Amino acid sequence: MHSVSEVFQRYGEAYRHKFAANMPADQLKAMWCIENCQTGKLGRAVYACQDCGQSHSVPRSCGNRHCPTCQTGKAQLWLEKQLSKLLPCPYFFLCFTVPQQARMILRAHPKDCYEALMEAAAQTLMTLASNPRHVGSRRLSMTAVLHTWGRDLSYNPHVHFVVAGGALSQDGKRWLPSRVDFLVPVRAASELYRAKVRQAMRQLGLLDEFPPDVWNQPWVVHCQAVGDGQAAMKYLAPYVFRVAISNRRLRSVQDGDEGQGQVKYDYRPVGSNKYRSISVSAEEFIRRFLQHVLPKGFRKVRHYGLAAARSPMQAELLKWLVTVTLQLVYTLTVAAPRTHQKPQPKCQSCGGHLRLQGFIPAECCGYDTS
Repeated sequence: MHSVSEVFQRYGEAYRHKFAANMPADQLKAMWCIENCQTGKLGRAVYACQDCGQSHSVPRSCGNRHCPTCQTGKAQLWLEKQLSKLLPCPYFFLCFTVPQQARMILRAHPKDCYEALMEAAAQTLMTLASNPRHVGSRRLSMTAVLHTWGRDLSYNPHVHFVVAGGALSQDGKRWLPSRVDFLVPVRAASELYRAKVRQAMRQLGLLDEFPPDVWNQPWVVHCQAVGDGQAAMKYLAPYVFRVAISNRRLRSVQDGDEGQGQVKYDYRPVGSNKYRSISVSAEEFIRRFLQHVLPKGFRKVRHYGLAAARSPMQAELLKWLVTVTLQLVYTLTVAAPRTHQKPQPKCQSCGGHLRLQGFIPAECCGYDTS
């Protein structure tokens, strides 16, 4: 099976030779990590089989959040945690989009602009929810995830929200439910979201970089009722740890004319259930992949309001309040918390369990950011 690391290992040096002077340090570091992941250059872990005694040397992973190899398996653990936090009420799934003409400016200033998009969307929801005609309080429970890629690796930044259908009253004593099929008006949300993003761009000094007509067209907001929220969380979970493209979507990696590589990968067009293949140069593939590398320290998953870790309302107390308000049948069960452990490696010779003995140091000191 082909992998993203294979593409970077074969064609990454040529890409850096051509573009490194204009590349952000975050992209250069992501390339370095992916190229060296599980090659032995990052060091090795030494194990001994507890049954047959055979020694095993395993190359260490890079751990970079943009590496397809290192993110496998994390989504399920995140999903289980989020499902346990869902309130016993209807949920809504929302998507805040960005017009095509604005996307290149966002890509040029990712950290500030991504922050502005997520904050503008959250404030839009809280402002509209505070209207008594909709919910009557801004104290919502919201989880947001930033998503930057389209299905063909194109650049398409947008923010997903999973929002509980209701809010805690301002005095903290009542649960104010929304309608089962309606949270906030999407047309008003579109206009307010656009206005808040524009204000943020003005404060950042970036407003003049946007084409004027960007602020005269709709910034589309979608809102859909999704039942108890489990399906929406299951939809979001892969995006939390998924990178722009997984290794399993790569079909071929081969040299072309004059040493220019060609990469063929699958994608599923919007509105279709069938996958199609697209071929691009290795240089174009690397460019498409790197444009989705997030700035260092940026949090693509955020919890707002009652879903935030610092929410003053205890989770179980809030669940009981919602239950009483909606007159649902809700049973509080007390059980030991589930502990998640990585599968213990097994001996390739006898299948016995391996015990960690130590580490072989890396061949290099790490990525040089200078």
